Formats: sequence, structure tokens, C-alpha cells
Amino acid sequence: MPQAAGFRNEGMFGSVETVGEAGVFGQVMGLVAVTLAFFTLGAYLGREVSEGASIICFIGGFGCVIGLNVAARRSEALAITLLFAAGLLLGLGMGGVLDRYAEAQPDAVWQAASATALFVGGLGATGYAIRRDLSGGYRMMFFLLIGLIIFGLITVFVSIPGGNIIYAVLGLGIFGAYTVLDFNRMRRAGMQEAVPLAAGIFLDVINIFLFFLRLFGGGRS
Repeated sequence: MPQAAGFRNEGMFGSVETVGEAGVFGQVMGLVAVTLAFFTLGAYLGREVSEGASIICFIGGFGCVIGLNVAARRSEALAITLLFAAGLLLGLGMGGVLDRYAEAQPDAVWQAASATALFVGGLGATGYAIRRDLSGGYRMMFFLLIGLIIFGLITVFVSIPGGNIIYAVLGLGIFGAYTVLDFNRMRRAGMQEAVPLAAGIFLDVINIFLFFLRLFGGGRS
């Protein structure tokens, strides 16, 4: 859809010069909050979704995350739509698992949610307060994430004492570091980066919540 030159430069949210760092922060966190609301709705609607449909929704959610990073360069409206769709689809994909936790160990769900809020709030504030550019850490965290995935696959086939707990603690460390990096990146981000940043922080929050749920739920898979 054609755009006027002024809107092409500033985007639908305005430029970083007009809104400032606080404006970027507000836009990103607003998008994160709405995406989490869509995730919660999806999790509620997905309680009775079949396992096959859950996998399809899960894959579709990550497809939307990949797509929004491409769409953000061309259409912010499309990128935001894909962001909210990702939240809804990932919620639908995880609804069954979260429902089983809620029925068997409701306290674990509330404990995980509370711990996630404190964990993300503390690390996010730390990352945002650091003025030095930490973006060089993304490369290292990517390789650590690959290592975590490999370790997770090993625990599926090999019995490791405390393997689930080790996996959860390592996961919290990695996504905690991603949280610091993402909030630090927000300090110098332009408004055109609001949607991809919101997607990254949303995924940080969801993964941290799931790892805390593993710990408080006694390592259930």
C-alpha cells in the first residue's frame, strides 16, 4: 500500500527523534503486553485442542515471528498483525500443556508467573540502565542456545540425573541474558525496530515462564 514520504520516514509510530527513548520503550512494551494478552487468550481457547493441531499452531506461531521480521521493513501494520497472530497461535499450541499444569499443580503456574515478572523486570531494568552497547553478546548467546537445544535433545534419549532441572536452570540463564540484551538494545533502537524488539522480548518472557514452570512443577515435561 503506497505511503506518503513523511510516513515512510517516521513509520506509523513516529520517529525516535519525535518520541524519544521513553516513546520507543512505551511502544515496545505496549506491543509486548498486547501480544501476551493474545497468548493468554490462545492458551485458554487451546485447552482442548488436539496434539496434532497444537503442533501446527506452534509451528505457525514461529512462522509468524520469522515473517514479521521481514514484514517490519515494509509494513509495520502487517508486522504488528503477525506479532499478535504469533501470540495467539503459540498460546493455542501450548494451551493443552498449560491446562494440565493448571489442573495438577495450579500453585506452580502462579509461582512461575510471579517469578517471571520479577526476573524479567529485574534483568530488563538492568539491561536498559547499561549505556554501553551489548549487542555483540547476541552471537555468543545464539551458540549457547544451540547448545541448550542439543542438551535438551540428549536428555530425551539419555537419562541424566537432574537433567530437567539442569536444562531449566541453563535455559533461565540464556533467556535471562537475552532479556538483558534486548532491553539494552531498546536504548538505541528506532521506532522501525519496535515490532521485532517486542517479538524478541515476548519470546524471552514465554521461555522464562516455561523454564520456571519446569522448576516449580518438579521437572514435569
